[in-house]
Amino acid sequence: MEERFFCAKERIENMSEDRDVLPDYRDYFDVLSGFILKAIDGFSGDRSLFELKKANRELFSDISEENYKSSYADPDFAAERLGPCYGPLLSMFYVELLGIAGFCREGNTEAVTILMETFIQLYNLFEEEEPPKEREVRDVLYSYIYDYCGDFVLEDVTANLGGGSELAKKTVMSADLSDPDYLYLFGENISHSEYATAEYMAGLPFEKIKLMADTFTAGYLRGFEVTGRDIRKKSSVRLTMPLGYERMFKEAIKNFEKAGLSSIITRRPSRLINKRFSGNSRQGFYGHINAQLEYDHRNDLAFFWGDRLMERKLEAMRNAYEENRERAERFSGPALVETFGEEGITPEIKKHAPLFTEYQESLKERYQSEASNIIQKYIPEDETSFTIIAWPRPETGENFGEIFDEIIKINTLPEEKYRRIQQRLTDALDEADYILIEGAGKNSTKLKVMLHRLSDREKETNFENCLADVNIPLGEVFTSPVLKGTEGRLNVSSVYIGDTLFKDLKLDFKDGRVTDYSCGNFPDNADLGRRLVEDIIFKNKKSLPIGEFAVGTNTTAYEAGRRLGIIKKLPILIAEKMGPHFAVGDTCYSHAEELKVFNPDGKEIIARSNECADLRNERPEDAYFNVHCDITIPYDEVGLIAAVKEDGEMIEIIRDGYFVLSGTEELNEPLKKI
Repeated sequence: MEERFFCAKERIENMSEDRDVLPDYRDYFDVLSGFILKAIDGFSGDRSLFELKKANRELFSDISEENYKSSYADPDFAAERLGPCYGPLLSMFYVELLGIAGFCREGNTEAVTILMETFIQLYNLFEEEEPPKEREVRDVLYSYIYDYCGDFVLEDVTANLGGGSELAKKTVMSADLSDPDYLYLFGENISHSEYATAEYMAGLPFEKIKLMADTFTAGYLRGFEVTGRDIRKKSSVRLTMPLGYERMFKEAIKNFEKAGLSSIITRRPSRLINKRFSGNSRQGFYGHINAQLEYDHRNDLAFFWGDRLMERKLEAMRNAYEENRERAERFSGPALVETFGEEGITPEIKKHAPLFTEYQESLKERYQSEASNIIQKYIPEDETSFTIIAWPRPETGENFGEIFDEIIKINTLPEEKYRRIQQRLTDALDEADYILIEGAGKNSTKLKVMLHRLSDREKETNFENCLADVNIPLGEVFTSPVLKGTEGRLNVSSVYIGDTLFKDLKLDFKDGRVTDYSCGNFPDNADLGRRLVEDIIFKNKKSLPIGEFAVGTNTTAYEAGRRLGIIKKLPILIAEKMGPHFAVGDTCYSHAEELKVFNPDGKEIIARSNECADLRNERPEDAYFNVHCDITIPYDEVGLIAAVKEDGEMIEIIRDGYFVLSGTEELNEPLKKI
């Protein structure tokens, strides 16, 4: 492998001297050969922090937001310079190369060599007198993905179940975290955001760091307690770690070790075959990601996706999980940290970004169903748990310190108070045949949400009393609605879904399924708005069922968001607690419907399935969608939430943005400050 590495590196070094490549494509190969050599020279071996910092800035500047439109990573720019035939394909390969710095830092010579050899194969095609056929370029890239699929998937599964990154763990536990330059040890794109976050964390008193870590790990461990799952059988937990928060993660790792769990820290997936279909690579540990780049390349697998590659990847998954069977048995689940405050985007729709065909979409659904079954076989959801928490980035506002302190407060609210208030809510909601939700002012929401019928209200409930365990912060009661009879319109003036800000989002439901949808992001082009909804919310599906209805009770978060001017920047993890929220896609109990779940009052939550999930045994391919997208209506856009009994009597829960149900009045105290 070392011999292949040095031969490939020497060949790339000589490319600048032999000018045999066709002139129209010379600049592309000069840029990429320079990128490869900078990555190898700047990130391999024992490099000082100063050298790594310099290399980081030089390497990733081409894909920064300010330079992206003149980068070959932009599929439209690549198509303009290289032609629509090759441009998008060669742009896809540039994005594949972005992982090379990480491979160099990890000392993964094989991964670097494979990328270099593929690059040389592409280069050779353009040394002929005539440009190659598109099929020849596609074949080189297809062979790279198909031939190495088994190796890439095995490496990914092994890392996620226990291999992890020794470099990352060593950096978190041993580096001098008081100097933010430690970030350059990771080999990820470090922007001002990551650096400023680490700088701020370095100045926090240890007591706050410990409180953050304790909240995070306690929520994870409590997730096993409330679901009655036995954590004693487990020995590992996987962290999702946005860079900058290492002081907190260091204490969290220590907490998990005390609980008998070793922390797995993996690098974000950079290979196309290992990425999610959405293109989202915010997994493992990661630095700055250009949101427009990620959006443009979310469907790159469409260049190659078909029956043959699908079967190849499924086979690779089966083999990888079988090889890691013991690791899978010991794996307890993921513990995730999200961030917020970064400037969201209304993504530009690129003409030359690939899209999946209708047939490819059907293959995606089949793949996701079968892949889910493979994972379920080795890591049953009823034996694992998870937790997720969100922390702000410095871009959230000039008063970042005040915002950070407020988020710590929100994430650590007292449970006993909310347990009592939310119990009152669940008792009232359980009297309902259906829930009526109406918007206020310009909000056109008018939605009827059907509930499961309770056979014994002394022992059963429809709503989970959600406190601070798997889903931090606390502050909601939620259910899985009955689809039949659930109908009407859901409307919200603006809401962030990931990095994307949706304006005037509207979803129409009939028998629990979305029948029509729109958003106001593109006032002059309704079709682009519909496509954005399909891309980001539906994950390229044409429709989804409603999977969840909830009443959020975290008025403290809502008041803080309004007071600090960050209401639109809060992530869905917090925003979903600030009003009624709805999820389209799977229920909250997806793949774990058989597992009995109980509220603190001892009642069993029976609303764990719906008409789609009921098909899980006879037609599993139709039961799940692998999507769960939350959408919240803020309190000030809520005219009415009422529990409607079978005889038509209404129990009002919220009226004109305030809680009116007896026993919930305390929740209005923060609202009165607005």
